[in-house]
Amino acid sequence: MSLFEQHPLRQTLNDEVHARPPVPLDTPEFVTYLAFLHHEGSAGREAAHLAALAEQLGVEAPAVDSGHVFLDGGGFRLKWERHNEFSSYTFFRRIQPGDTDDEHALLAVPAAWRKAIPGRLITATHIELRGVAEIAPESVTQAVSPRGETLVAAQVAGGSGWVFTDFQIKDGFSRFLLLDAGLTPRQAGRTVQRLVEIETYRVMALLAFPVAKEVGRLLSRAEDELANLMDSMGEARSSEDDRKVLGRLTKLAADVERSVARTTFRFGAAAAYYRLVGQRIEELRETRYDGFPTIDEFMQRRLAPAIATCATIARRQEDLSGRIARNSQLLRTRVDIELERQNQELLAQMNRRAKIQLHLQETVEGLSVVAITYYASQLVNYVAKGAKDIILPATPEIITAVSIPVIACLVALGLRRMRKALTAEDGGGH
Repeated sequence: MSLFEQHPLRQTLNDEVHARPPVPLDTPEFVTYLAFLHHEGSAGREAAHLAALAEQLGVEAPAVDSGHVFLDGGGFRLKWERHNEFSSYTFFRRIQPGDTDDEHALLAVPAAWRKAIPGRLITATHIELRGVAEIAPESVTQAVSPRGETLVAAQVAGGSGWVFTDFQIKDGFSRFLLLDAGLTPRQAGRTVQRLVEIETYRVMALLAFPVAKEVGRLLSRAEDELANLMDSMGEARSSEDDRKVLGRLTKLAADVERSVARTTFRFGAAAAYYRLVGQRIEELRETRYDGFPTIDEFMQRRLAPAIATCATIARRQEDLSGRIARNSQLLRTRVDIELERQNQELLAQMNRRAKIQLHLQETVEGLSVVAITYYASQLVNYVAKGAKDIILPATPEIITAVSIPVIACLVALGLRRMRKALTAEDGGGH
């Protein structure tokens, strides 16, 4: 292989396919899963926090660059994973003889350490893995039937296991009961991983629902205001009215675009998380247990409407943004046409003023010819008087009188040539 130049990411990309493998589980087992949203730099503190746990357990500090860590503390095992928006901590503890149903995997974890986990808790789940020899599936369903409690129940993994849950949070945790009816350790590990991912992605998808409600109220107000603005645009009688409507429409467009920028990621993430929930449910290979809904049915009835609402609000927001943009363009066109008309009127006024100035200039040029002729004839008169003895028999008066039309013609021709030269120069400049 040393003969080939390898891509620097070849090994990394290959390892990504094998990253985050499920932890094989032997029945019976307690599993506790915690997911923490990254908040105020909490992701940067996780490495030191994991190192502190490793020090307490007397093991080597783990490297977190890969985004996943497995620690074996003897009394419990920890699987840590970092995701885009959250980090997860999965604790495993073997169930010992004498352990009661109210125990869980966290009891073996140092209390001070787990209380100081960075981030904001978003998901907390207890999973109890038992064999069907210990707990019969029928006993679980019979226990809840008289009380009328909602229970989700299904066979999974081709009938090799049973899953029971109510998706309720009690004492801060949701709970799953996984019964082993022939699961291999890896099947049990994969099933547990799918269950915690379903629970996490379900909650992460629902983060968009409160946002959708808030945006829905904003969109209702914005749509009403847009309708009023369109009425005002139809009733506008002057360019000033159009400019006022355009100013209000621009402000409305800014509010909607701000909402789009703020919520696009959340709505997109909700759709992605919802798809992951569907994929993990499909991978469970559920078989319906008569009288009880499956996880898929529960999600279709409870989660799908909320996600559909988010998708509808997202489309409605994009549609409103497009409508505002089109109406803004229409109004800008009206304003531009009015400005163009005003500019044409201004140019026409300037043209009239130029013509008036030209007439005044021609008048001034006529007076200039008279003035120049007068002063030039006076000069000729003075010269003739000085040379009267030389010009005999002509008199200074005769010489002056003869010079006046000659001077006037020369001055007029000179001014005309000068005007033609300036006109030609101006035309050449354009």
